[in-house]
Amino acid sequence: MSRFNRSLTLAAVSFAALISAQGGAQAGAFALREQSATGLGMAFGGVAAGSAGVSSMYWNPATITMQPGWQFEAHASGVIPRSDVTPTLTVPGSLLALGGAGDVGRDGVVPASYASIQLNDRLWVGLYTGAPFGLTTKPNTTWAGQLYSRTTSVLSAEIEPTIGYKVNDWMSIGAGVRAQYFKVRFFSAVGPTPAAPSPFAASAGLEGDSWGVGYSLGANFTPFAGTAIGVGFRSAVQQDLSGSFQYFGIPIKANLILPESVSVGVSQRVTDAFTLHATAEWTNWSRLGFPRVTDGLTGGLLAQSPYIPLDYKDGWFFSLGGEYIINPAWTVRAGLAYEISPIDVHTRTPRLPDSDRIWLSLGTTYNWSDQLSFDLAYTHIFTVGNTDIDISPGNPTFPTRGVVLAAKVDAGVDIIAASIKYRWDNPAKPIPAPIVRKN
Repeated sequence: MSRFNRSLTLAAVSFAALISAQGGAQAGAFALREQSATGLGMAFGGVAAGSAGVSSMYWNPATITMQPGWQFEAHASGVIPRSDVTPTLTVPGSLLALGGAGDVGRDGVVPASYASIQLNDRLWVGLYTGAPFGLTTKPNTTWAGQLYSRTTSVLSAEIEPTIGYKVNDWMSIGAGVRAQYFKVRFFSAVGPTPAAPSPFAASAGLEGDSWGVGYSLGANFTPFAGTAIGVGFRSAVQQDLSGSFQYFGIPIKANLILPESVSVGVSQRVTDAFTLHATAEWTNWSRLGFPRVTDGLTGGLLAQSPYIPLDYKDGWFFSLGGEYIINPAWTVRAGLAYEISPIDVHTRTPRLPDSDRIWLSLGTTYNWSDQLSFDLAYTHIFTVGNTDIDISPGNPTFPTRGVVLAAKVDAGVDIIAASIKYRWDNPAKPIPAPIVRKN
């Protein structure tokens, strides 16, 4: 089997693992930022400028031109969230007797893989497989907020072939085509009535899936020796979901446009051993709004649940990281980030009790040889600011049931990530220059 085919086979295996290996979202709303163990170790500082190696292609496809030869990377992040939801007020008050939600977060593993092949001194091709979105929350089956949430699941899988072109010694450009699978399940309790809550109430909700197509664009600049600046854009992806309204047995359709994002990264070598990295990222979560849910038979708005209330703000992420080369075998890194969540007290629900967060990260790389290396990283996420749930008039979720729910949220996240990287070609043999034909 050729090295090219090996890379594609490994990428396909990693893609197949996505369907069963996702967990709670750990970027604003239900996005998954855990695409790289290398990047995680410095809180994703400078990833759009190439600081995460081959895996930087997720944020900026042009960074693929920074990686010589034929390379493959496999990353896996174990996400361990904790999100305790304790109700403090319900109207009607009888709901409060059903108790708390407990820890609604669910552990999960987020895999990602990358293949990079340099064809000549100017042209690269690559392949990413991963999960850009994911979420699982599951409170106690019987609890005070069961009319708003019992089970919530968001699952995705994406394949992205990428091409990068080195324009000259200081500028590269890149692009990718994204084929994305997306599946959602929103379940909550039904009846008999809010005024007469029952611990035996059945569950009902929306379930649907679809494929969508998007793209990514990027550019990378090295204006001075030791300085790299990268800009990456990941497009919106429209998902035309089809499925059913479970329990009622009604076929449904819903159009959901997942947000685009822009990542800017800067890397600056301070000494031969020490480099600083910084990131700023914007995600257009406000485009979600209120996706319409229609009856698959009549085409009209679904009476039971005509809209999905996702009235989010835009999200922002800022980070600063550094890495230090101890010796040819070992590199250590660390990072600090602040994330402005697209969700606040006006839109927060027990399905996704998200809030602003601080990331503290540590990581290391061990180079086994010139061709084989390993990464390990750890991050703890602290929630900051107002984390309360207040579903009352003014919260877009309130009209769906008309029940007041106030709750306290105590949350935090631990993430442990690892990767293996292998270079298939011989690092001592450079890729030949392109053939230039004379007229």
